[in-house]
Amino acid sequence: MEFKMIGGSASIKNVPAFLKELASISSLHNTVVQAMDADKIAGEKHIAFAVEKALRAVKNGSNVARDTGVEIMRYASGKRQIEEAFSMGVREGNMNVVFVVLGEPDNVDLTLQDLMEIVNENPVINYSESKNETLASQFSITEQEIEAVGKDCIPLLVLERVALVDILK
Repeated sequence: MEFKMIGGSASIKNVPAFLKELASISSLHNTVVQAMDADKIAGEKHIAFAVEKALRAVKNGSNVARDTGVEIMRYASGKRQIEEAFSMGVREGNMNVVFVVLGEPDNVDLTLQDLMEIVNENPVINYSESKNETLASQFSITEQEIEAVGKDCIPLLVLERVALVDILK
């Protein structure tokens, strides 16, 4: 099993209909597809670490969510509670979105081809300083932490939050 991601801008008119379309693509290709707000992603390492932690949790039975995609979002959000993890989800309107796709390599590629039909691909997954305020808010990063390590270390603080999901209550 492998995972890949694609990011870009999307116009979402109706969230339930959008999620239903993703579920249909996922089912068609026997893959897991999880959509998240790309503005709350601190780079590819953030996604990769969340996927790694989620898959490990599923493998050893310590997962909280029954759905692997939701478990990935839970780790990516830095939150223990599933309901809080949905703060990373998609919303109506124009937004930057990242899709995480898991499955057999050929199926993942087919899924990505279908997802390219609903997203204008661009590098929204990458970390940029313009995300700092959103990331600090999403991951409860304090001014004191930023002062201690510097603004360019915000992605590392995000990774720390992902790492601590299972520990902090």
